[in-house]
Amino acid sequence: MKKTFFKTKQLILVLALLTGSIVTNASSHREAPLISNDPLCDNTDVYAFRSPDDPNTITIIANYIPFQLPEGGPNYYTFGTNIRYEIHIKNKTTSAADDILYRFTFSQINQDPTTFFNIRLGAQNIKTTYICEKSVNGGAFTTVVTNGVVPPANIGPRSIQSTPVGLGAASYDALITAAITTATSGERVFCGPVDDPFFVDLAGAFDAGNFRPEGNTTNAPKDGLARYNVHSIALKIPINLLQKDGKAVSQATNILDGDFVIGVYASASRQQIKTIGAGGTVAYSGPWVQVSRLGMPLTNEAIIPVGMKDKWNANTPATDLQFASYFSNPELALYMDDSQFGGAVPSLNALRIQNHSLGAYDFRNGKAGLYSLKGSAAVKGTALDDAIFGTILLPDNKSPRAVDILPIFYTGVPNLAPYQLATGKTGGPLSPGKPFINNFLPTLGDMLRLNMAVPPTPRNDPKFSSLGIVNAAVLGLTDPAYNGSTSIQFIPNMDGFPNGRRLEDDVTTIELQAVGGVALAAIGLWYDDYKLDGSSPVTTNLVNVLSFSAGPTKNDTTFKPAFPYVQAPWRGYDYTLKARF
Repeated sequence: MKKTFFKTKQLILVLALLTGSIVTNASSHREAPLISNDPLCDNTDVYAFRSPDDPNTITIIANYIPFQLPEGGPNYYTFGTNIRYEIHIKNKTTSAADDILYRFTFSQINQDPTTFFNIRLGAQNIKTTYICEKSVNGGAFTTVVTNGVVPPANIGPRSIQSTPVGLGAASYDALITAAITTATSGERVFCGPVDDPFFVDLAGAFDAGNFRPEGNTTNAPKDGLARYNVHSIALKIPINLLQKDGKAVSQATNILDGDFVIGVYASASRQQIKTIGAGGTVAYSGPWVQVSRLGMPLTNEAIIPVGMKDKWNANTPATDLQFASYFSNPELALYMDDSQFGGAVPSLNALRIQNHSLGAYDFRNGKAGLYSLKGSAAVKGTALDDAIFGTILLPDNKSPRAVDILPIFYTGVPNLAPYQLATGKTGGPLSPGKPFINNFLPTLGDMLRLNMAVPPTPRNDPKFSSLGIVNAAVLGLTDPAYNGSTSIQFIPNMDGFPNGRRLEDDVTTIELQAVGGVALAAIGLWYDDYKLDGSSPVTTNLVNVLSFSAGPTKNDTTFKPAFPYVQAPWRGYDYTLKARF
């Protein structure tokens, strides 16, 4: 590739778009039939990112209980009892079980059972507390938080701030601050109700993919989660407690050190038997069974088919290869392929998968992709070499997306050709290029993977973008500050999804762009309108993909600058129908 490719007017247009006008932001709410009937166990989102104000730590946030109306009294939402809420962490591939496991269990008391109010005269009903236990390397659990406090619902000013009627708190934020505790093992912990940070055009998404991009004036997109709350379990963890050898981040060899990669997912489990007795008593017995899990966003919602969703929720990542075909030939790709159902979903017209990239490679569902290269001298020493990992990435001649979508979800992406930016690839996509991601942890299961050595992008950086790694790739290909070298170099947003997930990241847009082949283009497998005569690869098709937006581009409120970062829950007293719609 000639460097002059990246000095065209089209290039400047793309750079302007990606770093300015479409700085955008977007998991799983009611994603499976069974769990939709058990909201207290329902994982909604998992986030993992290097703390922007404390870069020696990683923040992990697991959210549960979707679609909480702030005014939903008198029995407001809270964490359930007799449920195990767990955050699972892998930091090595030599072990089968979780390397670190945090388990939260919640208890409730009624301080004034004579009233129907949740809060009255300084007393609180359904007051929720928790214990947190921790297991390392499959060992016994140790209790690290013994009496954690969950703030009450943000009911209204009389309940929260007044005295003697209410709790007499200075503000709801004061309750959040008071609820943050430090575990005996060194983590900062918060559990409680917060604003739902996820944003997406839910109505459009599930109307057969009828997304309404931002700027649609005739039928503007709506954030289907605006002014809804969720319950968060948030952990702020020193990096040395997460790194497999106990190393601090200052000991990383470089910002893409593969020894600093972790995989994260969250789950909820119940006991098998529930017995309802006379007088409204309830008892639980039997073995614990996982009923919900979440790692990568939108997996169960938009990749796993309806008939397999409940099974997926009950399995662990260790068994995920049974679902690999849904990633190697994702259903959404059918609506980005004019030979299939491309005309059925006009909102996805901007996304069209490569079918003769570089005149040779077809990545449409059921096609060969890069399989013709399997076993050839061209792939020797690359990630597609059978001796390294090619048996998974090139399984057969009809699983084209096993080379990009599958590793993003199941293994992470290694700093190895072809998974390097096209910058510097003078010999084609299989040549070494500019490193920009290494979150390779080949456990062959769905997890949110994060390289903890990658610095956080300041949220006030003018190049901060909620397009995450997609934006990092564009900067690495186009910005003179980054495209003049093929050495490891920090590019803004290298710490964004799918290298972890920040609260601001627009995962819906990023994942749709990925299904549309943007990752393939970034590594030099350009779109079909690229000409092999040395013209710029910044073609109309590429510009269309990079300009695509799935709808809402940011959360409906701000984020906190410090832990737990998620914003205070919406207050029921302030609800208006107009505000929601």
